[in-house]
Amino acid sequence: MSIANRTGALGLLLFDAVEAALQGLSPSAAAFLLTAFYRPGASTTEIAAIAGVSQPTGVRVLAGLRTRGLIEAPVRRGRATPILLTEFGRARAQVVQTARLEAMQRLLGPLDGEERAQFAVLIDKIMAGATVSRAFARTTCRLCDHPACIEPECPLGTRASLLEQSGIQTE
Repeated sequence: MSIANRTGALGLLLFDAVEAALQGLSPSAAAFLLTAFYRPGASTTEIAAIAGVSQPTGVRVLAGLRTRGLIEAPVRRGRATPILLTEFGRARAQVVQTARLEAMQRLLGPLDGEERAQFAVLIDKIMAGATVSRAFARTTCRLCDHPACIEPECPLGTRASLLEQSGIQTE
């Protein structure tokens, strides 16, 4: 099996594990839920950009989250509509995040401590190399546990900062 096939298969293995951990939410709904959890008061437009969906799709996703009782009915503040989670939404976000992290830990189970450290170095190198902008980093990290991964530990955020400092942005 080629490295490209192995990487593709690993990507699908990871995708399937994450999808199962989302507790019945679509990937977009989970991204909205977790972004609103980590960025309370962000607007629909901001969250949609991070989730990687269009504004109209974002409005539909938010309507579904509101129907489930996960977000408060939005109240416009000027031109923006800040998104806030209900108490149930905050609890659900924590459950989804915990399930996602536990799923990733299970996949890492066969690796010992040294192998995990080596794997982390390789993952960081791949992710930093793929990062082309702050927007790319935010979209890629849309399901991340943000307090657990801040600069300089976050290869995407660190690379985005370097690009911004050098004035290089490809998006």
